[in-house]
Amino acid sequence: MRRARRTPGPIAIVAVAVAIVAVVAATVAGCGADGEDSTAEVTAVATTTQVADLVRNVGGERVAVAQLLEPGSDPHEYEPRPSDASAVADAPVVFRSGGGLDDWLDGVIENAGGDADVVTLIDSATAVREDDPHWWQDPRNAVAAVEAIAGALAEADPTGVDAYRRNARAYASMIERVDHAIASCMKRVPAAQRKLVTTHDSYGYFADRYGVEILGALIPSASTEAQPSAGETAALVERIEAEGVRAIFPESPLDPDLEQVVADEAGAVVGDPLWADSLGPEGSGGATYLEALVSDAEAMVAGFTGGERSCRPEARAER
Repeated sequence: MRRARRTPGPIAIVAVAVAIVAVVAATVAGCGADGEDSTAEVTAVATTTQVADLVRNVGGERVAVAQLLEPGSDPHEYEPRPSDASAVADAPVVFRSGGGLDDWLDGVIENAGGDADVVTLIDSATAVREDDPHWWQDPRNAVAAVEAIAGALAEADPTGVDAYRRNARAYASMIERVDHAIASCMKRVPAAQRKLVTTHDSYGYFADRYGVEILGALIPSASTEAQPSAGETAALVERIEAEGVRAIFPESPLDPDLEQVVADEAGAVVGDPLWADSLGPEGSGGATYLEALVSDAEAMVAGFTGGERSCRPEARAER
């Protein structure tokens, strides 16, 4: 299998993120992922992996996060478990992504009963795309979500208001630093090369934020449950060839077989996987929201340029 070559060496954008992730890890040390942290003052339910990561960073040690989706799970295809209703029934606040991505939560809430405060984070987004639930791909929306999370946690646990505000400010600052680093990195790629083809329509927010052109998707839908027709795939192959696209990006953890077929037909390569709908497990390079942002940006830069450019300080000096 051919893949877009990544330039080896220390990556500036990754260096920023590594330092940030280390700070985040220290900030949220002791915060449980299963709602059973004995030191926590309050339990919060989070539907998706991205939402759970944001809540952990704002909640810190005061909040035990009951995360419904496991790393690598596709929220479009998730089937709730009985334990999900139990978690919702026991929590004073529930955080959902919204925009249709986790509509299955409605049935969970109905089965759970209780009177939890349900916070839909897409409602806090400052940049909104119609019929696109992937709001977190624009870090400005993540910053807005962090503020909403802090407010909701403060209502559930008023004595922790100062801690939540402090954590939210610190984490928002980290997100903004990564956002600026990615923007700087992308600007060094010629606009004509910033053409993105992914598994499904999940990177519109990212593209709008960083000046990337969405050329198409193998599944022309915001949901992975849709299926492309033969005609749609053939048209996409023609466009990839006409536009000189170098790489097609699969999405972890989905199988990249279709991407490989299209890449072979179009004379492109299969780039490194992107973290679209789910974060990955520990050690995957996409276990946190910030890690995933950085990983996606570096994968795109390498793929757009055939490995000729990266965000390395050496590359800036050489060019």
